[in-house]
Amino acid sequence: MKKLLVTLFAFALAACGGKATEPAVEPLNISEPGKTIEVTAGNEFKIVIDSNPSTGYHWDLVGALDESIIQFVSRDYRADEPVMPGSGGKDVWVFQAVAAGETTITLGNFPPGVDGTAEQEVTFTVLVK
Repeated sequence: MKKLLVTLFAFALAACGGKATEPAVEPLNISEPGKTIEVTAGNEFKIVIDSNPSTGYHWDLVGALDESIIQFVSRDYRADEPVMPGSGGKDVWVFQAVAAGETTITLGNFPPGVDGTAEQEVTFTVLVK
């Protein structure tokens, strides 16, 4: 009986390849400023934008959000693969849709050492249903 259990265990291990599965990496598509983002109230949504903080430039919100419609949740930087010094990546901005309405989100790309003036701005229209 012991031999049978060992054989079954070995067979089960071989059947699954003996490797742990890695979590799937979510593909990040660059968000298009000219395209309206439609989301249902209560759901989160993402804005993904090319970024390269190694240059000293950084993306930040320009102006206040209409927090009666959307709220900021988080921002994360994900480096492009392979990760190398000076290579870029993507900023992933996460927002929560809280109530129906239409609003905009404007992100500015600020140069290093400069306060107040973005060198580039992109505006996204958000429609919450």
